[in-house]
Amino acid sequence: MQPNYRNYTGNYPQQQQMATPARRGPGPIVHPQHAAAQQYPNANASASMQAQQRAEADRREKMRRVAKNPTDKNMPEGVEDMCIGDGVARYRELRDVERTLDATMMRKKLDVMDSKHHSRASRHGTLRVWISNTAENQPWQSSAMDADAFDFDSDTNATYRVRLQGRLLDEPADEGLEAEDDDDDDDEDRDADADTDEDSKPKPAPKPKQLSHYFTAITIDFDRAKSLQPDNFTQIEWKRPDNPTAKESNFSELEFERKGDENINITVNLQRYQNPEIFRLSKPLAELLDTDEEDRAGVLMGIWEYARAQHLQQDDDERKFACDAKLKALFGGQDSFYFPNLPQLIKPHLSTLPPIQLQYTIRVDKEHIAPSPESGKKPSEPTIYDIQVALEDPMQPLFQDILRRPDSIQTLQEIQKIDEQLVLLMGAIGQSKAKHAFFTSMAKDPVTFYKRWLSSQKRDLEVLLGEATRGGGEDVSGEEWRRGGADGVWGSDVAKESVALWLARQNIKAHA
Repeated sequence: MQPNYRNYTGNYPQQQQMATPARRGPGPIVHPQHAAAQQYPNANASASMQAQQRAEADRREKMRRVAKNPTDKNMPEGVEDMCIGDGVARYRELRDVERTLDATMMRKKLDVMDSKHHSRASRHGTLRVWISNTAENQPWQSSAMDADAFDFDSDTNATYRVRLQGRLLDEPADEGLEAEDDDDDDDEDRDADADTDEDSKPKPAPKPKQLSHYFTAITIDFDRAKSLQPDNFTQIEWKRPDNPTAKESNFSELEFERKGDENINITVNLQRYQNPEIFRLSKPLAELLDTDEEDRAGVLMGIWEYARAQHLQQDDDERKFACDAKLKALFGGQDSFYFPNLPQLIKPHLSTLPPIQLQYTIRVDKEHIAPSPESGKKPSEPTIYDIQVALEDPMQPLFQDILRRPDSIQTLQEIQKIDEQLVLLMGAIGQSKAKHAFFTSMAKDPVTFYKRWLSSQKRDLEVLLGEATRGGGEDVSGEEWRRGGADGVWGSDVAKESVALWLARQNIKAHA
């Protein structure tokens, strides 16, 4: 069995000539680093893994340092007795005002967020959709074709092109089938006026939403078997990309071209875009809520209000609700349910809304597509549909602007820096207070102060060396040390345990 050697470049002795395909022209030039990366892929993977580990270690170290930073902004107790003036009292009043202001702002922000998520402004608009088609190279369009001559070597194929357009009726450009290129003229007009004063210009109106903004998927089904299709296509599908700024997710018209010389029926399926998503309710749930379509939050709120109105909430556990006849039919006959389990219970009763279906017949015959002298083709008369679509709540952009203002981020960063300075300042005041207490106590009674200070230092040294035998009070001058009996210090469990440990240590030293 011959071993498989790598085909490295260079003059190496070969024991056997192998038949290799001839290279025509110079090959691509590979950078030495790239060549090394191709030869040693594991080295690059290891280096990348080490870099990720270092980055993770740095991140954890930074979080640890941030967690260890002091955060206390309160004034230490007793500072007001050492300061001249009312600075401490004014600082505490400012802290109280700050807490009140923070609580008010947080409450207002939560109210705005609640209004944003529970806004149910029922605004709908009419989306008009035009569907038309053109035909090219059809048999009746080829005037030079000889009916008696069967020439199958021609490269021309009979094709048709279908165009689907849609715009809101309340938009200014909804009266015809304008192309998307009309926006370029507006861009040129704006560029021509760029030298004018920008402050004097009014804010440009927001661009109207296009056809693709109202749907998550568009599919076109052909009413013909796949084997009878000339190009083996039976469905055309478009899905909204994850990136909302992609070119594929912003269009006002959709075109496709296929081969064919016969009329064919198609069905355009439009899956509506809804935020939040609205579901079709099952029959028991629809009878309970008196509606056929609702979003998930509306269903939960409706069941909650119904259970509270029927006094089904249990007294021993407010999360538990009893089931009446309607709820038993909804939840499979169970006698009670817990409200936290409600999202799982209603899941079988929610189904996706069916798509909007538009029927259209692609006509390629001469009666419906009249040829023109210039191009030889003309679009057929469009089929028009009006669709009711949900419009965006006008309050949502205002809420978004309030919650995520660009200048608020900078303000919060400045407030954070001031808070960090306050924390450092309170720490410095606490240290100054400790120094003040130290020197004040020493000045009042130096002898007693030094005795206590030396005793404390001795105690700390014994604790560090592991030689401490008492639990504090080195002078043993307290009444509890002189009193005996079961109520005294010597009769406590701590004293007994300490004596036992001391005796055990002495026995160990004796045997050693």
